Amino acid sequence: MENLDYHQQPRCVRYHFLDNKCTSVSFAGDITQKGYEKKRSKLIGAHFPQTPGMDPNSQERRTPVTPSSSSRYNRRRSSGSRDERYRSDVHTEAVQAALAKHKERKMAVPMPSKRRSLVVQTSMDAYTPPDGEEEDGGGGEGTPSSREGSITMEHWISQAIHGTSSTTTTTSSTASSSSSSTRSGGSGAAGGRLADVLAQSSISPENHSAPPDVTGYTNNTTATDGIQVERAPGPGTATQKQTPKYGNAELMETGDGVPVSSRVSAKIQQLVNTLKRPKRPPLREFFVDDFEELLEVQQPDPNLPKAEGAQVVAMRGEQLGVVTNWPPSLEAALQRWGTISPKAPCLTTMDTNGKPLYILTYGKLWSRSVKVAYNLLHKLGTKQEPLVRPGDRVALVFPNNDPGAFMTAFYGCLLAEVVPVPIEVPLTRKDAGSQQIGFLLGSCGVTVALTSDACHKGLPKSPTGEIPQFKGWPKVLWFVTESKHLSKQPRDWFPNIRDASQDTAYIEYKTCKDGGVLGVTVTRIAMLTHCQALTQSCSYTEAETIVNVLDFKKDVGLWHAILTSVMNMMHVISIPYALMKVNPLSWIQKVCQYKAKVACVKSRDMHWALVAHRDQRDISLNSLRMLVVADGSNPWSISSCDAFLNVFQTKGLKPEVICPCASSTEALTVAIRRPLEEGSTHPSRGVLSMQGLSHGVIRVDSEEKLSVLTLQDVGSVMPGGVMCVVKLEGVPQLCKTDEIGELCVCTVATGTSYYGLAGMTKNTFEVFPVFNNGSPISEFPFIRTGLLGFIGPAGLIFVAGKMDGLMMVGGRRHNADDIVATALAVEPMKFHKAHYKIAVFSITVLHDERIVVVAEQRPDSTEEDSFQWMSRVLQAIDSIHQVGVYCLALVPSNTLPKTPLGGIHLSETKQLFLEGALHPCNVLMCPHTCVTNLPKPRQKQPEIGPASVMVGNLVSGKRIAQASGRDLGQIEDNDQARRFLFLSEVLQWRAQSTPDHVLYTLLNSRGTVASSLTCVQLHKRAEKIAAMLAERGHLQDGDHVALVYPPGIDLIAAFYGCLYAGCVPITVRPPHPQNIATTLPTVKMIVEVSRSVCVMTTQIITKLLRSKEASAAVDVRMWPPVIDTDDLPKKKPPLLYKPSNPDTLAYLDFSVSTTGMLAGVKMSHTATSAFCRSIKLQCELYPSREVAICLDPYCGLGFVLWCLCSVYSGHQSILIPPSELEVNPALWLSAVSQYKVRDTFCSYSVMELCTKGLGLQTDSLKSRGLDLSRVRTCVVVAEERPRIALTQSFSKLFKDLGLHPRAVSTSFGCRVNLAICLQVRWCRIQLPSGTSGPDPTTVYVDMRALRHDRVRLVERGSPHSLPLMESGKILPGVRIIIANPETKGPMGESHLGEIWVHSGHNASGYFTVYGDELLQSDHFSSRLSFGDTHTVWARTGYLGFLRRTELTDASGERHDALYVVGALEEAMELRGMRYHPIDIETSVIRTHKSITECAVFTWTNLLVVVVELDGSEQEALDLVPLVTNVVLEEHYLIVGVVVVVDIGVIPINSRGEKQRMHLRDGFLADQLDPIYVAYNM
Repeated sequence: MENLDYHQQPRCVRYHFLDNKCTSVSFAGDITQKGYEKKRSKLIGAHFPQTPGMDPNSQERRTPVTPSSSSRYNRRRSSGSRDERYRSDVHTEAVQAALAKHKERKMAVPMPSKRRSLVVQTSMDAYTPPDGEEEDGGGGEGTPSSREGSITMEHWISQAIHGTSSTTTTTSSTASSSSSSTRSGGSGAAGGRLADVLAQSSISPENHSAPPDVTGYTNNTTATDGIQVERAPGPGTATQKQTPKYGNAELMETGDGVPVSSRVSAKIQQLVNTLKRPKRPPLREFFVDDFEELLEVQQPDPNLPKAEGAQVVAMRGEQLGVVTNWPPSLEAALQRWGTISPKAPCLTTMDTNGKPLYILTYGKLWSRSVKVAYNLLHKLGTKQEPLVRPGDRVALVFPNNDPGAFMTAFYGCLLAEVVPVPIEVPLTRKDAGSQQIGFLLGSCGVTVALTSDACHKGLPKSPTGEIPQFKGWPKVLWFVTESKHLSKQPRDWFPNIRDASQDTAYIEYKTCKDGGVLGVTVTRIAMLTHCQALTQSCSYTEAETIVNVLDFKKDVGLWHAILTSVMNMMHVISIPYALMKVNPLSWIQKVCQYKAKVACVKSRDMHWALVAHRDQRDISLNSLRMLVVADGSNPWSISSCDAFLNVFQTKGLKPEVICPCASSTEALTVAIRRPLEEGSTHPSRGVLSMQGLSHGVIRVDSEEKLSVLTLQDVGSVMPGGVMCVVKLEGVPQLCKTDEIGELCVCTVATGTSYYGLAGMTKNTFEVFPVFNNGSPISEFPFIRTGLLGFIGPAGLIFVAGKMDGLMMVGGRRHNADDIVATALAVEPMKFHKAHYKIAVFSITVLHDERIVVVAEQRPDSTEEDSFQWMSRVLQAIDSIHQVGVYCLALVPSNTLPKTPLGGIHLSETKQLFLEGALHPCNVLMCPHTCVTNLPKPRQKQPEIGPASVMVGNLVSGKRIAQASGRDLGQIEDNDQARRFLFLSEVLQWRAQSTPDHVLYTLLNSRGTVASSLTCVQLHKRAEKIAAMLAERGHLQDGDHVALVYPPGIDLIAAFYGCLYAGCVPITVRPPHPQNIATTLPTVKMIVEVSRSVCVMTTQIITKLLRSKEASAAVDVRMWPPVIDTDDLPKKKPPLLYKPSNPDTLAYLDFSVSTTGMLAGVKMSHTATSAFCRSIKLQCELYPSREVAICLDPYCGLGFVLWCLCSVYSGHQSILIPPSELEVNPALWLSAVSQYKVRDTFCSYSVMELCTKGLGLQTDSLKSRGLDLSRVRTCVVVAEERPRIALTQSFSKLFKDLGLHPRAVSTSFGCRVNLAICLQVRWCRIQLPSGTSGPDPTTVYVDMRALRHDRVRLVERGSPHSLPLMESGKILPGVRIIIANPETKGPMGESHLGEIWVHSGHNASGYFTVYGDELLQSDHFSSRLSFGDTHTVWARTGYLGFLRRTELTDASGERHDALYVVGALEEAMELRGMRYHPIDIETSVIRTHKSITECAVFTWTNLLVVVVELDGSEQEALDLVPLVTNVVLEEHYLIVGVVVVVDIGVIPINSRGEKQRMHLRDGFLADQLDPIYVAYNM
């Protein structure tokens, strides 16, 4: 036998891998109790805090597990079925010791906030505040007393968060102590532990300097007094509940240590403090190279452990001895035993009471199998067209409690030369993994499924009694194999029994890591050779009795209990899983009863037996010569083996009987430990460093750290086989002797291929290992086993894990099983019966794998228990494995998808997690801890001077980015209104020249005319209002008047009445009657800030302003005089006011910006007239035209179009109040169709309402005659980046109604200039070839470049591309230039900068109470620092760029397109880069179908994401990982807080813009009533 030269091993490995005979402590064949105690104290004694005055050796000791002390096992078992493969007492204590170290540090971590309705399966006691008194030793074990109603939950939590004192924690490893004196719903008790884990792993400060807080707000902003523009609750809102108050929140400071008046912000402060602590150093990071974030080539760390041994030698197993009486095939063996010894028992099946259900003899097995073979070949289909022919595949669908029927069917198939494909019984139509099984059956061409009578009856049926087609399955014919259903074969028919050949014998299914199912084909010769190798290894002899607890349909159970047993005429006692659940000792009782020589079990079955053994007195295991441990290759099986031996040695169990084996679907049995005989190698074990294993090297742990893995050998190579170990990545070179690799075997007795997948078989199933020089070690292919391990001394095989469980995190390998074992060793010590079912897998986020742990929560655990357990798990994994967990989720018990044998279906769990369909009840994300490969924060470079930039642009041939609309002075037109300086004069002129011309038509929700105004009617009403103002209000020239009217005719008349009286009007949106508390303060503030001396309004609103509700919201005594204009006086004023100077104030335009700032701008008479003329020319407005306007008439372009333009241009305006669309969404489009309108204006909120409300009604609208084919322009009025997705979906949706796709366009305005661009005419495209090009207004830019304030155009569909739509054609008389916002120098074309505007209709300044001159001059009268330094510009506060296009306008000029990117004040500075909220929000909305709206903002440099959930509250927690993932993946940002709220909570203003700062204020004041708040660590 070729053995390893063990002198080639590194010294540390040689030292510890001494043979057992040389008595190395670490490798004792079995640990005695004394040895165990000694080892335990050596391993973990150093890590236990010593109690003063106590002998270190007298530390609390575990008593030996003898019958008297095993009651704790019984207690442990009583509550549930923890996955016992992973049980290890030493490991459990190592974990507890690691956790004990963490108790010293105290720092609370915010526990997630959860709405009460969302708390599942939690007793209300969990929410009762605890007693004020402290329990001894930190109060970890006290039960909160129930003082119902005496103190509110909110008070309790906030008190807990502001709690100051801390108590000393207990030193015992069993007490779970609390880190803060008040148990704050988990944020104190459990939180401290969690904080400690995270504290060790933050991003180093020099690389990640925090950018300045761009969101702090202080006392002197006008915004904080509670401006709120609220969506009116309409039919869209789910429930008409009271809208939360945002506005009246107290002011908060954001600095460290400053008290914060809200529990949410205190939690965030906790989070910030935790994240400030030093973390694990980041990996070598990405670096920023111009626009690209590139992954740096990893420089190997010289200090990392490396393999140092010589190259491993292929190990050859003993020769397979061909025994003379071995049968030539398994069918021949069955025929032999069936005829020679028909009465010999073959299989005894037990029922759930442990009584024999039936005994199958070899005679019966033979005759029944022959009958099945005959029926398969001759009774399905017709004689001419049989359904099944030799070589065809058939499915075997048998339950786990019926091995006899399975065995009969399996051998029936072999005799018929048909290929059986054993699979699990599908219990429902949508079983976990059932679809993938269906794909396998489909690819195998399966058309017939064999099953038993009982199973057939139990399958799900349709109402007609037919078995439905399972999801993903091909159509199959169900064939029952019981003899009574079969025809007797003719006397002259015999099956064809041949020697074993290369034909396929059966196909065993294998579930891959990704959930896909592959079929491994096993040939007849491989099957026979494998049985021979097992017979030789296990020394099987005829008529031996074997007890089998394993699944007999696949793997070790199939090979020993169905195949090898028949070859040797053995008697199998089959113990069904159902009996094991009822009586875990049943298999031991059967070994004892039948004097069985061999038993096949898993470590789980051994542990269950330990749990129950004390009830039994008369058990003897001295008949056993071999106990095959099927999952012996799992490193964590060793402790079950040790404990089992420890207890049952007194019952006659010999130590050498325990025989772990390693197997895989591809390679069948890889290795098995032989029963000990004279001269054979003693079993061996190794204590290896997990740190070394994570780097792929074998290091015996000499320092006795906590993080060790103890392995036992799984015997030697199978007879007739050769084994080698190859590297996991790259070329399959042989490993070094101290290196972990994949075990590969070369023997006849393996699977031959993945069925139907030749390419995959060649690439991954087979491998040709090579030496260092590249030459192959053999001409025959080896088969990959999927097992990780190494060949130890004396040729013993050690397995350290499975390829499928491997997770590569940050360049280190971790095994999922190891992490599961660590998590299971963490139990809140209060609960001795705390058993969690745990799934561990990795997901790829931002170029690295991230570990996700999903566990089932115990039904009786409270929120605090769960949170405490989660935080301990994080610490344990961090301490033991030195790796961070990305996400830890708890789901309600028994909700994880299960495999047929009750384990967790891993790939299905992962799939549900990624789809957001897992529905966890607790989630803890730790991206700050785990994500160490973010691109480096951008370092601000010293600014290049503006002159250098300009010269650089000239040198590179780039134009300076400036553009202008047509020159107003050069346009010749017959504009009569130009003669007048004032709008009031224009109205008087129209009232005389065209008195009956209709200027305004107002529609109601039914689409009928509510009222209309001719020129003369408007003039006369304005006169009467002017008279009323003079008479009742005693107003002076220039007094300010607030107009509080609903959208309509009254507002227009009141406006011109003010102009006639010489007053300055301010239009104000009236308060919402259902929402006075939040909307009235805004009205009051505008009235006060604008210094209005009186309020004009209607009778109804007058009553509203003086109502009880109003007095609750504001001080109604402080209103200026309120004039109701419903009853106007008959007389007109003696003479109308004419201003002396056109530069005096015409009106004030007040609006709330998206950042929550209230700003009023001054519009002079000159600017107002210039504005109206510019729009008239751009839109070609004449008296014969009709324009439909569906906008709010209170500010910006909406007000100008509603009130001013018709008077100036003489066209008829059809006015549609947007609020009426909530009653009738089709109102606007119906009016456009009915009046045959060519030009119409709307807002984004109107467009969204139509898209959502009419999406399914286009056919019915068409049938009613709605026609939009006459629409030439449909302009969206906005002060933001065009919403391209919304405009495109609107165009597509209404294309069927005749809307031209190019008709929809946008405008752009801002505070300093209410309309800069207005796209109203389609441009002609003139390309050289004469063909028309694509829609020219959209470009695609690289989002990563935008973050660095650069513009880089990319192709559509390229990664990180962002579509931007042109914001409209620049208005006549407007000039724009792109300037650097910091240096104020001009920028080149296609460079990102601030948009500056120069125009006759610029506003003349802010109207503020404080009179901030500095802000005024900066925004309204800026000059360039270089170049044209004379022109006075207004700064818009928006970033954008100009790009010259191939289009020409009517005059033949090339068209300059302006692209708006976003507002400077809304942009977020994070990691030195500039992010626009809309980009992050777009990504988030895409992640899950239940997210309807999203808003983001920053708070103390944490990114807060608020999402509106359209779905059940149980889905809320699904969103947290998805939101975190997408923001990390697409924007390289870590989300700090995820807030899930109801629909309608994100405030939106009348223009359809999100009010993010109001949302922030509401969140910090805890007024959002969130469903769930997750604080990411």
